[in-house]
Amino acid sequence: MGTQVTTGHFITFEGGEGAGKSTQVQRLAERLEALGQDVVQTREPGGSPGAEEIRSLLVNGPSDRWTGVTEALLHFAARADHLAQVIRPALKRGAWVLCDRFVDSSMAYQGYAQELGRDTIASLSTLVIGDTQPDLTYILDLPVAEGLARADVRGEGEDRYEKMGQAFHETLRQAFLDIAAREPERCSLIDGAANIDAVAEAIWRQAADRFDL
Repeated sequence: MGTQVTTGHFITFEGGEGAGKSTQVQRLAERLEALGQDVVQTREPGGSPGAEEIRSLLVNGPSDRWTGVTEALLHFAARADHLAQVIRPALKRGAWVLCDRFVDSSMAYQGYAQELGRDTIASLSTLVIGDTQPDLTYILDLPVAEGLARADVRGEGEDRYEKMGQAFHETLRQAFLDIAAREPERCSLIDGAANIDAVAEAIWRQAADRFDL
């Protein structure tokens, strides 16, 4: 726990299932690396050895495996290790950290869709994250049916959340839209239904403008 001043840049990618976050993390990393930047690509849940072990508990098994409270605590336990082992050291040395999901996913999935409430997630965030907040968050939005179809084609086997039903995912989509509306200075809403190149270009333009690239 604890807080620290960071010298790098912390960018997170959010959205529902099948939104294309992982692809766009890779695309932005390639653009930044071409400019000679030190880039760390990571993900949640996971990103560090300990957090990856917790990830397996969260993304596999039946959809009703955990209560919302248990899920939230598991996510934040993984996040605490991820921050300590990967994110904060990278930011301290001046790297760009590109993370596929971060605390907004906890807010959307557990806070909204599993009805724990914004205050519960915000309290856990204060405890675990402190001042290590993203400088910029991309929220990739697309219709739920399209996202779930993409995720099904992807077929990675980590499908516990995908099995939670249409209503759950519709709530999730609205949650991310609400998060974007609440924090417009940090969050950039991106049309995830556009083709991959168009999405990548929109993301790059935002980053280039925000960080004077």
